[in-house]
Amino acid sequence: MAQIITTTRALHLHSPWLVAMAMAVSSMVVTAMANAATFNTDDVVIHDHWQSMTLSLGDERHYRAVETHSYSDATLSLNATSGVCDLPWLEMRVTLEQQQGESRAVNLVPTRLRVDEQPLIDTMAEFITERGDDGFYAHFYLSDLDSLMADMRQGEQLFLGFDQEEREPWYMTFSLQGADAAINRMMTQCESRGLATQ
Repeated sequence: MAQIITTTRALHLHSPWLVAMAMAVSSMVVTAMANAATFNTDDVVIHDHWQSMTLSLGDERHYRAVETHSYSDATLSLNATSGVCDLPWLEMRVTLEQQQGESRAVNLVPTRLRVDEQPLIDTMAEFITERGDDGFYAHFYLSDLDSLMADMRQGEQLFLGFDQEEREPWYMTFSLQGADAAINRMMTQCESRGLATQ
């Protein structure tokens, strides 16, 4: 069921694990998506292996806690939007060689997440590219993100595994050193911005 990318030529992938994943996949579902927008990045603070920041475009504000340490071409982030701070989302981004000419998405990919020795979380991730963006995104569907965030605040590593049908899953590991401070600042900024606009 893991249907990720039909061809490596279209995406020009940097990461060897993404190249192999792409070559193992049989088909792709194309969906209409919004054009990628370029946000301004402000208030960046470093927290060990994590950073916290504000993303803005006009009146739109997002708050991000992001890990950029573990991979040179991949990041893991928690994101919250002003006005709906209680609905954060988890996202992984891999940088591609060039901006993408169209927005594309695939079927949901079975995914496993685990913080340290905590119980394994079986979920789904949707793999997406966006027109005008040089990123390859994995959006995770999580029913209890609050518990995962609590584990991330106390943990040392977050492990990800993406299924690819009969082949072995592809694994990634992200450091959680500094995640507690970055997540706390992200949520504080989001909530205080909401109070300021009321």
